[in-house]
Amino acid sequence: MKLTVFGATGGIGREIVGQALAAGHHVTAVVRDPARFTVTGENLEVFRADLTDPEALRPAVAGRDAVLSGLGARSRADAGVAARLTRVVLAAMEAEGTRRLVVVSAAPLATTPPDEPLLDKVVVSVVRAALKDVYADLRVMEAELERSATDWTSVRPPKLGDRPLTGTYRKVVGANPRSGRNIGRADVAHAMLAMVSDPATVKQPVGVAY
Repeated sequence: MKLTVFGATGGIGREIVGQALAAGHHVTAVVRDPARFTVTGENLEVFRADLTDPEALRPAVAGRDAVLSGLGARSRADAGVAARLTRVVLAAMEAEGTRRLVVVSAAPLATTPPDEPLLDKVVVSVVRAALKDVYADLRVMEAELERSATDWTSVRPPKLGDRPLTGTYRKVVGANPRSGRNIGRADVAHAMLAMVSDPATVKQPVGVAY
């Protein structure tokens, strides 16, 4: 497949690029600073862009089978970037007629099920309060997805860690895995690549966790 990856210098984005290249896909990595991007590969194109102009991004998404995005806030100070940057990506995709989009969101956006263990409910409540600005940004981003013409999927991981790829994790369409507390970035990338060709995840949030 021909894939475009936004946020390619981030932890999940780098994993998406590396795993996609290893699987034989042709990858366009969109980065603001190519000097920070160290991944190499025969089927890799590095596309420099600052994500402010949809017209400038159109060549990066034209003719692609799918677009994957690791864009998001790295801290509370970055709250607002997910919605703002994703809006630009959506405009470029819609202009080119590129439909498939898989993005990273976060598990706390899902409704906590009534049968969730009390400790997990408390943890989620504390995290939601501590990072409320970040999650408000992601809610706006997901609303933008729902209004778009794309075949989107929003992947909602819990606490992220840097762990080796396992390929073994739980996935729930429309909800979070019960008591799912963490997952490695490599496995989030693995899940996102798998969802590209999974019709059951189109226009759905999907929870992933160990």
